Amino acid sequence: MQKLNSLPRNDDFHLVPDWYRHTKAYMMWPERADNWRNGAKPAQAVFAEIASKLSQYEPVTMLVSQKQYQNARASLPPSVKVLEMSFDDVWIRDTGPAYLMNQQAKIRLVDWQFNAWGGLVDGLYFPWDQDLLITKKLADLDDFDYYQANLVLEGCGYQTDGEGTLLAVEASVLSEGRNGQIRKDKVETYFQRYFNVTKIIWLRYGYYMDETNGDVDNLAVFIKPGVVALSWTEDKTDPMFAVCHNAYHILSQAFDAQGRQLKIHKVLLPRPLYATQEESNGVDAVNGLLPRYPSDRLTASYVNAYVANSAVFLPIFHDEQDDAAIALYTKLYPDHAIEPIYARELLLGGGNLHSLILGVPS
Repeated sequence: MQKLNSLPRNDDFHLVPDWYRHTKAYMMWPERADNWRNGAKPAQAVFAEIASKLSQYEPVTMLVSQKQYQNARASLPPSVKVLEMSFDDVWIRDTGPAYLMNQQAKIRLVDWQFNAWGGLVDGLYFPWDQDLLITKKLADLDDFDYYQANLVLEGCGYQTDGEGTLLAVEASVLSEGRNGQIRKDKVETYFQRYFNVTKIIWLRYGYYMDETNGDVDNLAVFIKPGVVALSWTEDKTDPMFAVCHNAYHILSQAFDAQGRQLKIHKVLLPRPLYATQEESNGVDAVNGLLPRYPSDRLTASYVNAYVANSAVFLPIFHDEQDDAAIALYTKLYPDHAIEPIYARELLLGGGNLHSLILGVPS
């Protein structure tokens, strides 16, 4: 493992899309009582369910703190490896590396900066110093060379088709808390240099009241080159109506890096979900974290799914739209099993399935 002084674009490495086959997947074990209710016990049960099911499709390694090692090992099946590692919270998609690949299928990483989705302006916790080390630790663990990028960016903040196109949300990537008053063209230069993309499609806003300022993976994701799944609602009283329709307007007029007009699949959102008083009271009030309040809108989105080897892990919400989402994803991924996961507990912690799992491409 070594830090590289060149650029991915010059070395002909490109960003890997979500659907590439994985040699393994990483997850992190939840424990923060100031983010996960009831001492993180309900969340741990869901994480154990996800890891257990995922290990049937690809090898899973659960990263866990020293004080939670024995608990995690006892809670997880033998098929899931448990490895001790320090971190600040469990959102490994955001804190971990971006994976790049060249034409010979060699893997390299990009280590972006991370400041808890907004630093001291509107970040969600402090400190985040252990999160900043995650990419270097995984590079060392898996023996991958890496590039160091001097820009705050999270893995949930972008989507690629693997053929030169990138999706991102302005309100998230360009937020003042991440990189100050940064110009869009400067960020695009970073994308071009470190992801080796030639076309960036910017959506204006992300999910309504998303505490990450609206990372793109709750709103729109690539299913395959030329095909996008978009969160959708026809309810004009829902603030998501304007968000979804604005995104559709942009996407429907966009062409990707290969000159294709995008095919858009509208994925109806579940009814609006809100945190309850009991759920909010279960989170410890500790300085340094944006508190959870009753009646907070939860970022319930079906497109925030994880594409595993031969399976799609799809969030569901015990809502009447669940069956329609399962049916649509069955058509979108005909060669994959659909594994529905009841995701409310994940939403209460501030994320969803795609945010929690980091697949290592092969």
